[in-house]
Amino acid sequence: MTGKRTGMFKKCVKYAIIGLVLIFMYVPILILAVYSFTDSPNIGAIHSFSFHNYVTLFTTPELIDMIIGSIALAIGSAVLATILGTTGAIGAFYSKGKVKGAMSVLNQVPVVNADVVTGFSICILLVVVLGVSMDKYIPLVVGHVILSAPFVYLAVVPKLKQMDPSLYEAALDLGATPVYALFKIIIPQIVSGIASGFVMAVTLSLDDYFVATYTKPATFDTISTYVVNATKGSQTDIKTALWALSTIIFLIVIVVEIAINLAPARKAVREEAGADE
Repeated sequence: MTGKRTGMFKKCVKYAIIGLVLIFMYVPILILAVYSFTDSPNIGAIHSFSFHNYVTLFTTPELIDMIIGSIALAIGSAVLATILGTTGAIGAFYSKGKVKGAMSVLNQVPVVNADVVTGFSICILLVVVLGVSMDKYIPLVVGHVILSAPFVYLAVVPKLKQMDPSLYEAALDLGATPVYALFKIIIPQIVSGIASGFVMAVTLSLDDYFVATYTKPATFDTISTYVVNATKGSQTDIKTALWALSTIIFLIVIVVEIAINLAPARKAVREEAGADE
């Protein structure tokens, strides 16, 4: 009985810790979401529910231009980061021990490195050393690709480890070209990891502040830089409209992540149904 009680106590402690972590992670976002549906100018007291913040968000030209520009930057840089991160992960996976270890270590450096260092370094290299104009968006795109590609790498590597490494060699032995084997054998096995990496890259781009601050053109604002500048101003409608924008981004991320995680299960069910037939 004592052992059983000890086990129950440990299980309760474990669930309590998990519950506290989830509360600290999601309750602030849920509070922000609730206030996005009110006419309260500040978080503290709810006066009445309203869609005023969402109307302001989608009818203010300044906000619309900022959102469109941020989304275009996020998707464009995420596509490039996904290509680089995926090819790097595949190359490292099929490399020999020392090369694989070196690539893994080099990939971890940008992950743990401070964003402010990354942004400042890119600015010095491209703008000061190479003379690239800040008005051409090149430093900004390069900065976000460098920021996101290592996380795509980390999302793809576990899927590669779950895959049978001999599938690629078997395809080559059966006469497939390396390109055909890559797209017909490897990519289908790791597509969920690629999708997760892409979503993560989009989120990182939307969330980034320091890299964008050092590399963006003066006339361009991402969501993060715009939010920081807006909190310093006195336009209450703009500030509260950003609550609505944050809520929409959060809901989109949840829906996409759920879809990505459910896709493998649905695929397995379809394959089982096909096998039964």
